[in-house]
Amino acid sequence: MENYVVTFARGFGTGGKEIASKLAKELGIHCYENRILTLASQMSGLDEKLFQEVNEKVRSNGGFSSFLKGLPRAKSYISRNEKFVSDDKLFEYQKQIIENLADTESCVIVGKCADYILRGRPNIVSIYIEAPRDFCVKRTMEHMGVTEDVATATIVHTDKFRADYYKYYTHGNYWTNPVNYDLTINSEKVGIEDSVKLIKDYMKIKGIIK
Repeated sequence: MENYVVTFARGFGTGGKEIASKLAKELGIHCYENRILTLASQMSGLDEKLFQEVNEKVRSNGGFSSFLKGLPRAKSYISRNEKFVSDDKLFEYQKQIIENLADTESCVIVGKCADYILRGRPNIVSIYIEAPRDFCVKRTMEHMGVTEDVATATIVHTDKFRADYYKYYTHGNYWTNPVNYDLTINSEKVGIEDSVKLIKDYMKIKGIIK
């Protein structure tokens, strides 16, 4: 069977990462999220901290070059005498990793605009996980051990980062637009385990898995 990729976009606190991980485990394939940052760092020769700084965020304070200026011995972060002038270059490295993964193996990819990057390819299933705010707040409080106010603020800010990032790197597309995805799932109503089952059933309908 040909390679396939399941991409996940998710609201903070929805359980989207857990669903993605469980799906990958049941399918016997890798789940990539922050490991993409590690791979991009290895490929580029740049410190992984630079990729973490722009992980699904768009910076408004001068971006990559501004960040470098604030680092001691900033030149140590540059390899092969390349000059980097914006966070766009960091995104391009991540994009190359995502494309290489799709070329070489079946996998699950969480975030990073993967649905947009891989659009038009065969055997790509794009999932969006969302849930009501109360559900997300409760999950965040439980998983992070924080107060309701902190959980709410974390959700609001993280989802804004992800939406802005998606809009910027997909040239104006909206992160929450259901047209971008094969399935949009309410994880509160469907549940974590049944969300995994639902996605697998859809993949069977599409003939991607048996």
